[in-house]
Amino acid sequence: MFFSRPQRRNPLYRQGFMEMLAVAPGIAAWGLMTGVAMAAAGLHTPDALAMAILVFAGSSQLAAIPLLGAGAPLWVILATAFCVNLRFVVFSAHMRNYLMHLPRRQRLMIGYFVADLTYVLFTKRFPRPGTTEAERADQMAYLAGNASINWLSWTGCSVLGVVLANYIPPAWGLGFAGVLALIGILCSLATSRMRVFSACMGAAVAIMAYALPLKLNILVAISVSVVLCLVLESYRAPPAQEV
Repeated sequence: MFFSRPQRRNPLYRQGFMEMLAVAPGIAAWGLMTGVAMAAAGLHTPDALAMAILVFAGSSQLAAIPLLGAGAPLWVILATAFCVNLRFVVFSAHMRNYLMHLPRRQRLMIGYFVADLTYVLFTKRFPRPGTTEAERADQMAYLAGNASINWLSWTGCSVLGVVLANYIPPAWGLGFAGVLALIGILCSLATSRMRVFSACMGAAVAIMAYALPLKLNILVAISVSVVLCLVLESYRAPPAQEV
């Protein structure tokens, strides 16, 4: 089981925990300001607390909160959250081979806990799925340690932000700490020209398409970056050897 005692005793659980802990302060600050934003948007405290605990998706929360405050139709709110979270389709496709040996119930649980930085750190640490039971156990232990501190940092501080909304002024700009955490992770992953190109292309397209509704600029940026990189990789691939 995910977060089981054998996993917590695995040394890789601690390694995953500590690697995520390095960026946890930025995630915590971001979660704190999200909690404040939910309260400022006029959500009742029970509703805001439920959203903080159940909706573990910061980008979609931040996209949906202004719509909730403005009284937008439910379908608009759901469509916006859906579009913002479409990147998780890519994450799921990539992680499929890492998780298909697990029962469906565990895969669903892991799907809830995997967020952007969890996915990035996990795939950076394990570029290939495990091929033995021991390797798979190590990977799941790392993922559990990574996800646990990420969830606690975000959710705990989101709840705290809801409770302390009246005492935390938006002028503090704590949400920017989360952006800095993401930039730090991005820079650590830019280890090849293709990755640098992908990041620059995604950023440029996201800015150019910023005027699109429902945060579709994010989806467009991801799609353009993926397609261009696949095309470039196909040209870089060595020709097949003739037998």
